[in-house]
Amino acid sequence: MANLNVVLYEPEIPSNTGNIGRTCVATGTRLHLIEPLGFRLTEKALKRAGMDYWQDLDVSAYINYDDFLQKNPGAKIYMATTKGQRVYTEVSYEENCYLMFGRESAGIPEELLAQHRDRCVRIPMLGETRSLNLANSVSIVLYEALRQNHFAGMQLTGHLTKCSWAADASCRHL
Repeated sequence: MANLNVVLYEPEIPSNTGNIGRTCVATGTRLHLIEPLGFRLTEKALKRAGMDYWQDLDVSAYINYDDFLQKNPGAKIYMATTKGQRVYTEVSYEENCYLMFGRESAGIPEELLAQHRDRCVRIPMLGETRSLNLANSVSIVLYEALRQNHFAGMQLTGHLTKCSWAADASCRHL
């Protein structure tokens, strides 16, 4: 496994965090939540979006950004921001890196971005689009990091349940 980390800085919408949690379970990624959160971790919308995967999620919460840094010393953090000067595909994501995303309404504070300017990345968009949905942004950048790490430990092929991939195969009827 690539042992990647997703960090949400003060997330506000429970369904986004639930969807991100589900993606983290599916990819073996740890989720880090920096408070304050715009919801409670017991909210139904969070659990509904995460479906029955939430109980399998490796998740940690921190009282603030300093608490996160103190508990994750030496963390190599890439910050996804619409203000980034480099495209997310131009970075080499190493094992155990941290992919940080900001709150839905304001992103990551510019003071933090300025401290990590060499690790700020952007997802390209047309025109004056403000941003993408947080859960979509996490998926885009996370899967690029996983791809660069050769999808380590992940299932790379699927199978049909009623049919066969063989060229002459027939499908059984329900």
